[in-house]
Amino acid sequence: MIIAAADGSALGNPGPAGWAWYVDDTCWASGGWPHGTNNMGELMAVLDLLQQSAHLDDELHVFCDSTYVINAITKWMAGWKRKGWKTGGGTPVKNVELMKALDAAMQGRRVKFEWVKGHAGHELNEAADVRANAAAAAYQRGDVPDPGPGFAGSSTDHPAAKVGQVEEEPDLFSDLVDDLSDEEQVIELERSLLRDEVRSDRSAVAALLHPQWQEIGTSGVLWERDVLLDDIGPLDAPVTLDVLNVSRLAPDLILLVWRASSDDGSRLRSSLWQRSGGHWQQRFHQGTAEG
Repeated sequence: MIIAAADGSALGNPGPAGWAWYVDDTCWASGGWPHGTNNMGELMAVLDLLQQSAHLDDELHVFCDSTYVINAITKWMAGWKRKGWKTGGGTPVKNVELMKALDAAMQGRRVKFEWVKGHAGHELNEAADVRANAAAAAYQRGDVPDPGPGFAGSSTDHPAAKVGQVEEEPDLFSDLVDDLSDEEQVIELERSLLRDEVRSDRSAVAALLHPQWQEIGTSGVLWERDVLLDDIGPLDAPVTLDVLNVSRLAPDLILLVWRASSDDGSRLRSSLWQRSGGHWQQRFHQGTAEG
């Protein structure tokens, strides 16, 4: 039996976030994001533990100090899945990409989850907590966290090479952004979201949107990522993008302010782009009608 603890951390919640799992000093892993939530970290820690131990036939005993994670996996996930990843109230499940990946990783596995009180001296939980906090602190400094040794023989790309990318999404835009500055990359990726050939390809749009993406449209409606992916398609009319301002807010965070012009007028738009796992993704978007 493999006995491990999994934990997450977010400095600000949301803020620089980390995750970690720990078996012993020779077998542990950590990672995170420049901007995320504690729940994202808790979920990702369990997901990476499952993925990295997938080549082993041992039963897995996981200590978690998050009842949210334990209940999500053991009680709520099956119902969410039957409802098309909607809650009982009909709203989209939060952290749905992580949930879907966890659902896939749990298939055929023998896993027991046990709640443990955090910061109460549990040896494995404390070790995971220290590493998750260290990962979050590294992102706060603009550094890359120590990935840890991981599981020997794991076929999973280690160290967590796909941090923040829980969907298997192709890198469709590497040719587009080669040899460009970060700011120029963000502008070109924003323009790609206005092209019909991209908007007609769900996987292409998904690759450009952060798992926690949201948008407040010009109508004031709040859009969630899964809803947009199900609804997006070619534009009614071509839109041109005129850059008004591009600002680097942090090493992996860029704010783009631009004007969208089309036959039916112009709108002011702002997009927050975040680099996760080496790739820029739109984290938030807002549109405002221009008077």
